[in-house]
Amino acid sequence: MEKQENQGGTIHIETYYGSLPGMLKKYERTARSGRFTGNTAEEFEFWRKKMRERLRELIGLPRMEYCDLSPRTLECVEIGEGLRREKILLQVEPDTWMPVYLLIPKGKPRGVFLALPGHLGGGKYSVAGCREIPAVRECIEKFHYDYGLRLAQKGYVTLCPDNRGFGERRDEALRGDTREHFLNSTCFHLAHMAEPLGQTVIGMCTWDSMRLLDYVSLRGEWDVKDLGCVGFSGGGMQTLWLAALDDRVKRAVVSGYMYGYRDSLLVLNGNCSCNYVPGLWQLADMGDIGSLIAPRRLIVQSCRYDRLNGARGLENVYEQTAVIKKAYSLYGQEALFLHDIREGEHCFHPEVLDLLE
Repeated sequence: MEKQENQGGTIHIETYYGSLPGMLKKYERTARSGRFTGNTAEEFEFWRKKMRERLRELIGLPRMEYCDLSPRTLECVEIGEGLRREKILLQVEPDTWMPVYLLIPKGKPRGVFLALPGHLGGGKYSVAGCREIPAVRECIEKFHYDYGLRLAQKGYVTLCPDNRGFGERRDEALRGDTREHFLNSTCFHLAHMAEPLGQTVIGMCTWDSMRLLDYVSLRGEWDVKDLGCVGFSGGGMQTLWLAALDDRVKRAVVSGYMYGYRDSLLVLNGNCSCNYVPGLWQLADMGDIGSLIAPRRLIVQSCRYDRLNGARGLENVYEQTAVIKKAYSLYGQEALFLHDIREGEHCFHPEVLDLLE
């Protein structure tokens, strides 16, 4: 091995001995041990109860702390098009607060939706359509991130929260006004705080969304019999977990977040820390989690050339949607699951909101 010139004082390494090959073999040996193996709806119901218990434990929900929501109204403004925007502050755990934008149409609303934000959008600001912020406007134009506003324009009361680490809930590492600070999240830092305490980022986000459902019930102003949840990318992840674990969600749109863990989170191992749950892959794959939503209304939206699908593209997605379809078939409700495939790369396509009708 020879030293190389002009390489910043390093040497060239010809052969690397990384961990991925061994991890892939371990995955193949141990993954998805908790998958459903029955053939009837009754067997599925029994499996669902046990799987939910195990997933709740893995993501740390039993270690979350209940408290009074103590809602505070911080702002109430008219934003045009017959919409009122309220800014509410909720206590989701002791001394842990979640700001939420409520978009409320005039007249009798058609229903209620949670609109959960993903990465690189500044949290609630993009989802609620705050185009007056230049960086947010660019994100909306790139990803069509304003699905919360679009739902409100369709006549739904829509709740757009800052999930943990986003927007006004960024932790110390990204508390600044630069574009990079404002649009990004502190999921990495949250994971380092949470996992040694037996918690996870997605567990905290799921808990917070459940508390948001509590708030809707506490407020008591709107019909929640068809309450829905929509999310893109990291918001799709949150929607998937919330709908899988909480039957109060009656219809869900998971956009840009349905693929096999092996290709998309083990091989593509540089994704955000919020995706990773210790012990999860040994228990279940993403389709197993999605199947817990059956037979409630579920739309999964995938883009054909989304990098997050992994090297095999939509084949990696189809393997997971097949698991979900099987669960719906057990109830004879195949029509309540829809896989909406769009062209292009990682992006929310708002036409999916029309399919909710």
